Amino acid sequence: MQSTVNKIEDAIKRHRRGKIYFADDFTSLGTSEAIKKALLRFEKSGMLVRLAHGIYLYPAIDRKLGLGILYPSVEKIAGEIARRDKARIVPTGAYALNALGLSTQVPVNIVFHTDGAPRKINIYNQQIVFKHVVPKNLAYKSDVLMLIVSALKEIGEQAVTDNDMKLIQKALLHEAKEKIAEDLRLAPAWIRNKIRQII
Repeated sequence: MQSTVNKIEDAIKRHRRGKIYFADDFTSLGTSEAIKKALLRFEKSGMLVRLAHGIYLYPAIDRKLGLGILYPSVEKIAGEIARRDKARIVPTGAYALNALGLSTQVPVNIVFHTDGAPRKINIYNQQIVFKHVVPKNLAYKSDVLMLIVSALKEIGEQAVTDNDMKLIQKALLHEAKEKIAEDLRLAPAWIRNKIRQII
Protein backbone atom coordinates (compact mmCIF):
# COMPACT_ATOMS: atom_id res chain seq x y z
CA MET A 1 0.00 0.00 0.00
CA GLN A 2 1.10 3.56 -0.66
CA SER A 3 2.34 5.54 2.31
CA THR A 4 0.64 8.79 3.32
CA VAL A 5 3.67 10.68 1.98
CA ASN A 6 3.30 9.09 -1.47
CA LYS A 7 -0.47 9.57 -1.53
CA ILE A 8 -0.17 13.26 -0.69
CA GLU A 9 2.65 13.75 -3.19
CA ASP A 10 0.57 12.13 -5.95
CA ALA A 11 -2.45 14.28 -5.01
CA ILE A 12 -0.39 17.47 -5.14
CA LYS A 13 1.37 16.67 -8.42
CA ARG A 14 -1.94 15.97 -10.17
CA HIS A 15 -2.53 19.73 -10.15
CA ARG A 16 -0.69 22.64 -11.70
CA ARG A 17 1.90 24.62 -9.80
CA GLY A 18 0.61 27.73 -8.07
CA LYS A 19 -2.20 25.83 -6.32
CA ILE A 20 -2.88 26.53 -2.64
CA TYR A 21 -3.47 23.57 -0.34
CA PHE A 22 -4.81 23.23 3.18
CA ALA A 23 -3.77 20.48 5.57
CA ASP A 24 -7.47 19.54 5.70
CA ASP A 25 -7.37 18.71 1.97
CA PHE A 26 -5.56 15.47 2.78
CA THR A 27 -7.63 14.11 5.68
CA SER A 28 -8.71 11.07 3.66
CA LEU A 29 -5.09 10.08 2.95
CA GLY A 30 -3.84 9.31 6.44
CA THR A 31 -3.89 10.18 10.12
CA SER A 32 -3.49 13.79 11.22
CA GLU A 33 0.00 12.99 12.54
CA ALA A 34 1.07 11.30 9.29
CA ILE A 35 -0.27 14.22 7.25
CA LYS A 36 1.55 16.72 9.47
CA LYS A 37 4.85 14.85 9.05
CA ALA A 38 4.38 14.54 5.28
CA LEU A 39 3.69 18.27 4.86
CA LEU A 40 6.72 19.12 7.02
CA ARG A 41 8.84 16.85 4.83
CA PHE A 42 7.58 18.51 1.63
CA GLU A 43 8.22 21.95 3.15
CA LYS A 44 11.80 21.02 4.02
CA SER A 45 12.43 19.60 0.54
CA GLY A 46 11.03 22.75 -1.11
CA MET A 47 8.18 20.96 -2.87
CA LEU A 48 5.73 23.01 -0.79
CA VAL A 49 5.98 26.49 0.68
CA ARG A 50 4.22 27.11 3.98
CA LEU A 51 2.21 30.34 3.73
CA ALA A 52 0.61 30.18 7.18
CA HIS A 53 -0.43 27.59 9.71
CA GLY A 54 -2.10 24.79 7.75
CA ILE A 55 -1.84 26.66 4.41
CA TYR A 56 0.65 25.57 1.75
CA LEU A 57 1.63 26.55 -1.79
CA TYR A 58 2.72 24.18 -4.54
CA PRO A 59 4.93 26.90 -5.98
CA ALA A 60 5.13 28.06 -9.54
CA ILE A 61 8.72 29.05 -10.25
CA ASP A 62 9.86 31.64 -12.79
CA ARG A 63 13.10 30.33 -14.27
CA LYS A 64 12.97 32.45 -17.43
CA LEU A 65 13.37 35.82 -15.71
CA GLY A 66 14.95 34.41 -12.58
CA LEU A 67 12.17 35.68 -10.32
CA GLY A 68 12.05 32.46 -8.35
CA ILE A 69 8.88 31.47 -6.51
CA LEU A 70 5.74 33.29 -7.69
CA TYR A 71 3.71 33.92 -4.57
CA PRO A 72 -0.08 34.32 -4.75
CA SER A 73 -1.70 37.62 -3.81
CA VAL A 74 -3.22 38.08 -0.39
CA GLU A 75 -6.62 38.37 -2.09
CA LYS A 76 -6.17 34.99 -3.80
CA ILE A 77 -5.23 33.36 -0.49
CA ALA A 78 -8.25 34.95 1.21
CA GLY A 79 -10.44 33.74 -1.66
CA GLU A 80 -9.17 30.17 -1.27
CA ILE A 81 -9.88 30.28 2.47
CA ALA A 82 -13.41 31.51 1.72
CA ARG A 83 -13.95 28.73 -0.84
CA ARG A 84 -12.77 26.13 1.63
CA ASP A 85 -15.12 27.49 4.29
CA LYS A 86 -17.98 27.92 1.78
CA ALA A 87 -18.16 31.57 2.86
CA ARG A 88 -18.47 34.87 1.02
CA ILE A 89 -16.01 37.68 1.58
CA VAL A 90 -15.62 41.32 0.55
CA PRO A 91 -12.59 43.57 1.10
CA THR A 92 -13.22 46.53 3.41
CA GLY A 93 -11.51 49.71 4.48
CA ALA A 94 -8.32 50.87 2.79
CA TYR A 95 -7.97 47.57 0.92
CA ALA A 96 -11.35 48.05 -0.77
CA LEU A 97 -10.30 51.56 -1.84
CA ASN A 98 -7.00 50.22 -3.18
CA ALA A 99 -8.72 47.41 -5.11
CA LEU A 100 -10.88 49.99 -6.95
CA GLY A 101 -8.01 52.40 -7.58
CA LEU A 102 -9.51 54.97 -5.20
CA SER A 103 -6.36 54.94 -3.07
CA THR A 104 -2.73 53.93 -3.50
CA GLN A 105 -2.38 53.08 0.18
CA VAL A 106 -1.76 49.39 0.87
CA PRO A 107 -2.81 48.57 4.43
CA VAL A 108 -0.77 46.35 6.73
CA ASN A 109 -3.92 44.62 7.97
CA ILE A 110 -6.25 43.54 5.18
CA VAL A 111 -9.81 43.24 6.46
CA PHE A 112 -12.56 41.20 4.82
CA HIS A 113 -16.18 41.01 5.87
CA THR A 114 -17.42 37.43 5.80
CA ASP A 115 -20.47 35.36 6.59
CA GLY A 116 -18.08 32.65 7.77
CA ALA A 117 -16.06 32.31 10.95
CA PRO A 118 -14.05 35.32 12.21
CA ARG A 119 -10.29 34.73 12.24
CA LYS A 120 -6.86 36.33 11.79
CA ILE A 121 -4.11 34.87 9.60
CA ASN A 122 -0.55 36.18 9.33
CA ILE A 123 0.86 36.10 5.79
CA TYR A 124 3.76 38.03 4.17
CA ASN A 125 4.27 40.20 7.26
CA GLN A 126 0.65 41.22 6.89
CA GLN A 127 -2.47 40.11 8.68
CA ILE A 128 -5.65 38.96 6.95
CA VAL A 129 -8.59 39.67 9.23
CA PHE A 130 -11.99 38.07 8.61
CA LYS A 131 -14.79 39.93 10.42
CA HIS A 132 -18.16 38.23 10.62
CA VAL A 133 -21.12 40.28 9.41
CA VAL A 134 -24.79 39.47 8.88
CA PRO A 135 -25.38 37.62 5.57
CA LYS A 136 -27.46 40.54 4.19
CA ASN A 137 -24.25 42.59 3.86
CA LEU A 138 -22.86 39.94 1.50
CA ALA A 139 -26.04 39.12 -0.42
CA TYR A 140 -25.06 41.14 -3.51
CA LYS A 141 -25.10 39.30 -6.83
CA SER A 142 -22.45 41.65 -8.19
CA ASP A 143 -19.07 41.31 -6.46
CA VAL A 144 -18.03 44.63 -8.02
CA LEU A 145 -20.99 46.52 -6.57
CA MET A 146 -20.46 44.85 -3.19
CA LEU A 147 -16.85 46.10 -3.25
CA ILE A 148 -17.99 49.59 -4.27
CA VAL A 149 -20.50 49.80 -1.42
CA SER A 150 -17.77 48.75 1.00
CA ALA A 151 -15.40 51.40 -0.39
CA LEU A 152 -18.00 54.19 -0.29
CA LYS A 153 -18.83 53.35 3.33
CA GLU A 154 -15.13 53.73 4.12
CA ILE A 155 -14.90 57.13 2.38
CA GLY A 156 -18.11 58.49 3.91
CA GLU A 157 -20.93 60.41 2.23
CA GLN A 158 -19.48 63.89 2.65
CA ALA A 159 -15.97 62.96 1.48
CA VAL A 160 -16.80 61.28 -1.85
CA THR A 161 -15.34 63.26 -4.78
CA ASP A 162 -16.37 63.53 -8.43
CA ASN A 163 -13.15 61.69 -9.34
CA ASP A 164 -14.09 58.85 -7.00
CA MET A 165 -17.42 58.51 -8.78
CA LYS A 166 -15.74 58.52 -12.21
CA LEU A 167 -13.55 55.60 -11.15
CA ILE A 168 -16.58 53.80 -9.74
CA GLN A 169 -18.52 54.42 -12.97
CA LYS A 170 -15.63 52.84 -14.90
CA ALA A 171 -15.65 49.81 -12.56
CA LEU A 172 -19.37 49.31 -13.26
CA LEU A 173 -19.11 49.50 -17.06
CA HIS A 174 -19.36 45.75 -17.61
CA GLU A 175 -21.98 45.04 -14.94
CA ALA A 176 -25.56 44.44 -16.10
CA LYS A 177 -27.80 47.37 -15.13
CA GLU A 178 -30.54 44.97 -14.05
CA LYS A 179 -28.14 43.28 -11.61
CA ILE A 180 -26.99 46.67 -10.27
CA ALA A 181 -30.57 47.87 -9.83
CA GLU A 182 -31.48 44.73 -7.90
CA ASP A 183 -28.39 44.90 -5.69
CA LEU A 184 -28.82 48.60 -4.91
CA ARG A 185 -31.77 47.72 -2.70
CA LEU A 186 -29.24 46.33 -0.23
CA ALA A 187 -27.13 49.51 -0.13
CA PRO A 188 -27.58 52.53 2.16
CA ALA A 189 -29.85 55.24 0.68
CA TRP A 190 -27.04 57.75 0.08
CA ILE A 191 -25.00 55.15 -1.83
CA ARG A 192 -28.06 54.16 -3.90
CA ASN A 193 -28.53 57.80 -4.91
CA LYS A 194 -24.89 58.28 -5.91
CA ILE A 195 -24.76 55.06 -7.97
CA ARG A 196 -28.04 55.87 -9.75
CA GLN A 197 -26.57 59.16 -10.91
CA ILE A 198 -23.76 57.42 -12.83
CA ILE A 199 -25.46 54.39 -14.39
